[in-house]
Amino acid sequence: MTRQTFDLLILGSSSASPTSERNPSAQLLNIAERFFLIDCAEGTQVQLRKYKAKFQAIDHIFISHLHGDHFFGLPGLLSSMHLLGRKQDITIYCPKELQGIIELINKVSETTFNYVVHWKFTDNTGLNLLFEDSKVEVYSFPLKHRIYCTGFLFKEKPLPRKIDKFKLDQLEVSTSEIIKLRKGMDVINDNGVLIKNEEVTLDPAKARSYAYCSDTIYNPAICDFIKEVDLLYHESTFLEEHAARAKKTYHTTAKQAAEIAKNANVKKLLMGHFSVRYGHLESFVNEASVIFNNCELAIDGKKIEI
Repeated sequence: MTRQTFDLLILGSSSASPTSERNPSAQLLNIAERFFLIDCAEGTQVQLRKYKAKFQAIDHIFISHLHGDHFFGLPGLLSSMHLLGRKQDITIYCPKELQGIIELINKVSETTFNYVVHWKFTDNTGLNLLFEDSKVEVYSFPLKHRIYCTGFLFKEKPLPRKIDKFKLDQLEVSTSEIIKLRKGMDVINDNGVLIKNEEVTLDPAKARSYAYCSDTIYNPAICDFIKEVDLLYHESTFLEEHAARAKKTYHTTAKQAAEIAKNANVKKLLMGHFSVRYGHLESFVNEASVIFNNCELAIDGKKIEI
């Protein structure tokens, strides 16, 4: 059985201001053809077109906080979806103040979308379930920034057990029992004999997970929410030489992000939200890899299979 899609497209990796090579924060996560837009900086819809993403397939948008480099692209994106004839509903998960911002823009511009926007407000008091369907669960968790801010945890639901067709025939188990077997249940074969699930099934691939830590000061407390994820995106705005600046602005250094990754026992660290003061980014990997060696840069246009 082919594994379902679980990949991440980086649409923006800069911090407060864009550069000629880096747009501010935005990512597109595809889990089993569910498309989740995570943050939406100015220019995000241009990046979606540039990297040939499925523009109108996005049904869920997650906004971590209300600094402009994380949501200024949202009004334009929603407007373009309307102008292009979108009809299906969209859900936005965000701080509650964002609804008023979007509705005010629509009021003064006398705009009524062709589609319905559903609002679900985030909660930064702990781990909170935001979305769930048959394939995916999405949670918010608190970050520590200058203003209200949350991270997001995306978890693939446990996959069904794999059927060993040879043993299925050998033990005379009816194909009508496959649904029960995939759920991990024991069954009765054609001769009335109890067949243990492990006799005719194989362990499924491990469910995968992705954590997005937007703007935050170094905060070891978040490790409880992101333990052992397959991929951790953690802001790494500064190098350690600017640690004082990071602390003052409630941001993190590459070294500190690596410490979070190590303490949370994640599989891979993805660093982004780079300050525009850094033209070349190799030093971020050099600094982080001393502490946590499986790390890489979030570069605009990079696609990562999880």
